[in-house]
Amino acid sequence: MRKVLAVLTVFCLMAGVMASGAVAATRWDANSVWPPNNHHTQGLEEFAELVNEKTGGELEIVVHSGGALGYKGPELLKAVRDGLVPMSDMLTSGVAGDEPLFAIPTLPFLVRGFDEGKLLTDICRPYFDKVAEEKWNQKILYIAPWPAAGIWTQKEVKSVADMAGLKTRTYDKNGALVMKAVDATPYPLPFSEVYSSLATGLIDSVLTSTPTGVDGKFWEVLGYFERIDITMATDLVTVNLDTFNKLDADTQAAVVEAGQEMEARMWDKVAKIDKEKEALCNENGIVSVPVSAEFMDELSGVTEPIRMEWLETAPEDGQKIVAEFLEEVGRN
Repeated sequence: MRKVLAVLTVFCLMAGVMASGAVAATRWDANSVWPPNNHHTQGLEEFAELVNEKTGGELEIVVHSGGALGYKGPELLKAVRDGLVPMSDMLTSGVAGDEPLFAIPTLPFLVRGFDEGKLLTDICRPYFDKVAEEKWNQKILYIAPWPAAGIWTQKEVKSVADMAGLKTRTYDKNGALVMKAVDATPYPLPFSEVYSSLATGLIDSVLTSTPTGVDGKFWEVLGYFERIDITMATDLVTVNLDTFNKLDADTQAAVVEAGQEMEARMWDKVAKIDKEKEALCNENGIVSVPVSAEFMDELSGVTEPIRMEWLETAPEDGQKIVAEFLEEVGRN
């Protein structure tokens, strides 16, 4: 009798779950290398909720943050291609070692300001979609930005001449090349060493974005912020194409629609985050120094060889993207 009751109980529970729609027909595990409080991780979780809503619970996306699935970043294009992880976000330039086309967002001083960053992303999108699907067996669901990197200094910087002699913490190859081009010295330090290096005088400036300025409490060791927008990085959120193609047409359409909505939300959200973080730094004593068009022209000119070197060996589509972008902004 007890066995019969147990079977009936299980049956009733299963029936209840099926009736409530609590069990999704399909589940995707989504990888994020960023910590839980990072805006990209939060955006991925928001996307998962949006997909659940739009598919009526038919597709469940479970986000694993902080690299919990064992992937650190540069290998993610291959990992998603091979289905080792069905879905992931990834730093676009972080996987450029495998796909050179994805280096475009962080070409130094190609983009001037947030609106130009969005324009470049829109121009890149069909080319990125094509190479992702045809070469890397994955579908891009949305592309989301990081705030652009400016320079944080102990003295006001208003020209390329003012940058000469700076000892600047950089975070990638392009940043180091830029500082060398302006006769400054790059220091590729881990972020954990930045504050102490500023306090001891090992460095006197930092290339980074406004959220990092807040995280590092730069107002305690620096005085000025110049929004030179050296680069404006983006993240790709992709899914294995075979995995995506297993969905029925209606669910696929819902996922694509959710991606479009999420992309718009993320660009709006990051623009606000950037302004809020800069305002917080200002409240604590950092002075935002206006950056003139003449200064930006100087920076663009002195770093042109860096961009040209990339273009010389870039994929043909990369050259098309840069040419179209420069024409759109009137700098061709």
